[in-house]
Amino acid sequence: MARQQGWFALILALAIAAGALLASFPLQLGLDLRGGSQLTLQVLPSGRIKTVEKEQLEAVKDVLERRINGLGVAESTLQTVGNDELVLQLPGEQDPSRAAKVLGTTALLEFRVQKSGTEAEMQGLLKLKRQVDAVLGLRKAKAAAAAEATPEKPPEPQPSLSAEDLAKALTSLGLTVPPGASETDQLELLLKEVNRRVVALFDSSNLTGKDLVSAGRQQGPSGNGWDVTLAFNREGGEKFATLTQSIAGTGRLLGIVLDGRSISEASVGPEFKAAGIAGGSASISGRFTADEARDLEVQLRGGSLPLPVKVIEVRSIGPSLGAENVRTSLLAALSGLALVAVFMVVMYRLPGVISVLALALYSLFNLGIYALIPVTLSLPGIAGFILSIGMAVDANVLIFERIKEELRSGNTLIRSIDTGFALAFSSILDGHVTGLISCIALFALGTGLVKGFAVTLAIGLLLSLFTALTCTRALLRLLMGYPALRRSTYFLPLAQLPPASS
Repeated sequence: MARQQGWFALILALAIAAGALLASFPLQLGLDLRGGSQLTLQVLPSGRIKTVEKEQLEAVKDVLERRINGLGVAESTLQTVGNDELVLQLPGEQDPSRAAKVLGTTALLEFRVQKSGTEAEMQGLLKLKRQVDAVLGLRKAKAAAAAEATPEKPPEPQPSLSAEDLAKALTSLGLTVPPGASETDQLELLLKEVNRRVVALFDSSNLTGKDLVSAGRQQGPSGNGWDVTLAFNREGGEKFATLTQSIAGTGRLLGIVLDGRSISEASVGPEFKAAGIAGGSASISGRFTADEARDLEVQLRGGSLPLPVKVIEVRSIGPSLGAENVRTSLLAALSGLALVAVFMVVMYRLPGVISVLALALYSLFNLGIYALIPVTLSLPGIAGFILSIGMAVDANVLIFERIKEELRSGNTLIRSIDTGFALAFSSILDGHVTGLISCIALFALGTGLVKGFAVTLAIGLLLSLFTALTCTRALLRLLMGYPALRRSTYFLPLAQLPPASS
């Protein structure tokens, strides 16, 4: 009796701990239950690589995971699908455009030196570039203010570019405007061409983003925009010092190029002629907004993608649909539990009541582990949980049927209980082991939602083994300590008991 009370105390302590976990760490819901966005990304061959191999796909995934972590998107999942695709799930995110922009760019950072004799051409291009950049930036700020219904505070003086000047700039660069193009489209076309020409005026160097160890951001010294700070490794710091020394005081610019687009052009003063800019650090001053600086920081910290990535699908699930999925899943789970409970009580009487209590504990332990790991619940995960409930019930059925067989053969009640558990153990263990083998195969070979199903089913199988052989037994033996409940008729109808049974 004391031993059974000890087991009961342990079970009670575990139940309290599981309840505390659920209270402290709410369950994490997946995309299909919470709503959010899903991005499908395709990895594209490039250069000498004609076919995307598994190693290259994993390398791209590693870089993207670092970028996702930098974005601070909680509970996101990134899974490989097929030979060249990745699926990113962002629960709770209804506007995935920023994530798509950050993840879809290569983020190849290069430091380049302006070619000799291009000073006049560079000066004209940079003047036009900054003017177009300012006009487009103002339009984006106005659009954002209108979307958020916030008071608009344009900078003073407001940048502008007349339609006549825009047409002259397009003509001078040999650009043909597509029919029906808006003024914004024309500005973006002009900016793209100016960027291409600016980059062409720089020579490549051996200093790239691979020489970085970290990136950060800070507000510009004049308070006008944000800067992105860079820290090089030792070799990169030496390259940067040599590079800046070569152009110090010459009037030639140092260009910082990201994915073939010049994002900053800086001059190096004559004071650095002797040793260049030493210390292994630099900053990119591009008058970035806070979001632009953060996105650039994330891209540079994550590293450049070994292969280009294309966003081929963006799918969103609204919060209302996710809430409906939660309601229907909860209804299905509770209905199943209720039907199982009624069946067990009708078929097995007192042991059936014990099994219902054990199943309640089993469900509590399951949810507690989901909160502890944590497990992100999705519809397939709930299916795995419900299926594992069926396995837990099956274990109780095997035990109770063995107990009934022992009672029919004339054994005493206590001996029938002990023998029933002993004889059912091997069958229960075999069933759970084969189920766990299936879970391991599904987790190893499956992807995405299939893995979620395998994880929840495996946790459920392990817990059902514990609750069937420990909780059910402890509760049953504890009740047998009360003489009023120690009756064979509570386990088997009187007509099925042998005449000698008492």
